[in-house]
Amino acid sequence: MDNEKLIKDAIEYVSKLLENNAGGHDAAHSLRVYNNALAIAENEPGCNLTVVSLAAILHDADDHKLFDHENNENTREFLKENGVSDELTEEICRAINSVSFSKNRGKKPETIESMIVQDADRLDAMGAIGIARTFAYGGEHGRSIVESVQHFHDKLLLLKDEMNTETAKKLAESRHSFLLEYLSHYDEETASK
Repeated sequence: MDNEKLIKDAIEYVSKLLENNAGGHDAAHSLRVYNNALAIAENEPGCNLTVVSLAAILHDADDHKLFDHENNENTREFLKENGVSDELTEEICRAINSVSFSKNRGKKPETIESMIVQDADRLDAMGAIGIARTFAYGGEHGRSIVESVQHFHDKLLLLKDEMNTETAKKLAESRHSFLLEYLSHYDEETASK
């Protein structure tokens, strides 16, 4: 199996699959998660980089917010068409299934690959890009600005303390600080005088 070609094909597949998404779950998000995952994986020498890479790229290919099906149908179809073994497919799907914040609250991923991909996705929900994605998603789903800001308290501000790897914990610090700074400015600008 040519991993380089498989990763390139996965990026193309996700780009087509998510091309009409304007709510923060687009191909650019998947690529940022992939790059975050690679940065984290550099400091986790025991991880399977193929699992990390493909799970990061394909993590939204079956997201319940975007698709109405179960059991990683799109991911499994892509991997099967590209000759990926059943065993490797299961490892990739296990890592993908550990990503969702709402479905995995309070659960620690079982594998280092799952930890890395979960951290990589959560990092993309923080900092400047996390703020942009929050409002893009809110706008797409008819949420008010106030409802979108509430999402910071319901999820974004909790992420720093839920990182699994030391690399992600370090990266999360500055992104978390940026969220707090943004909220401080928001509160100041929206305060009744």
